[in-house]
Amino acid sequence: MAKRFSKLRQRFGIAAPKMSVRTDVPWYLRWLGIAVMLAFSAALALWMYDAGRRFAGFDRSEVEQELSAARSELGKLRAELERLGTIANAADSKVSIERTAQQKLAQQARVLEQENARLREELAIFESMLSSETASAAPLSVLRFKVEPDTLSGKFRYRVLLLASGPRRGKEFQGRLELVVSLTEGGRGAMITLPGQGQADNAPFRLGFKHFQWVDGTFRVDPKAKVVSVQVRVYETGWAEPKVTQSVTLG
Repeated sequence: MAKRFSKLRQRFGIAAPKMSVRTDVPWYLRWLGIAVMLAFSAALALWMYDAGRRFAGFDRSEVEQELSAARSELGKLRAELERLGTIANAADSKVSIERTAQQKLAQQARVLEQENARLREELAIFESMLSSETASAAPLSVLRFKVEPDTLSGKFRYRVLLLASGPRRGKEFQGRLELVVSLTEGGRGAMITLPGQGQADNAPFRLGFKHFQWVDGTFRVDPKAKVVSVQVRVYETGWAEPKVTQSVTLG
């Protein structure tokens, strides 16, 4: 009995264990409080990070300003580069035009030089025609005959000056001209007659003059062939044999 009474005193007496009263908080309020604490902690950490960078000498606003200034300067440099590129293209175009003009002038100068040489040659011929030696020469003669390689391989240019003098001077000469080209190809000799067979009445080879006549033109051979010599033959209409012939040898 005494033992039971002692246990009751320990449970409800001064020595009894302390009792605490707690308020029941809903779970969503707890999570909201946790979220608020986390957001506050994050904001505090960000502020401390930014404050630390400022303390270390790093300012985000200054960096953004410098970046904006660099972008602006880059834009100006690009615009300047485009302007210089436009100027350079215009300069290239101008240089190209000037180069083309110089080439045309050089070509015209070469043509004028050739024409000047031809005129000097004709002047010398006309002077010789007035001399007594020419007056007593043959009735029909080849005063000049030239054959020269052209710029294209296998192409040749010829020029013939025919002169009527003495008894034939002032009389109309009618006839034709013929070229005989001697060449070698592959170690064998060959001959080409111009104009070809059936082309004897070819306009460039027809002749009709009283005092003199220039005849010039071109002919082609195989580029692999080598022209040795060229002979010009002058035929009068109605005659089978040439009235005059002359040959040139090419190196």
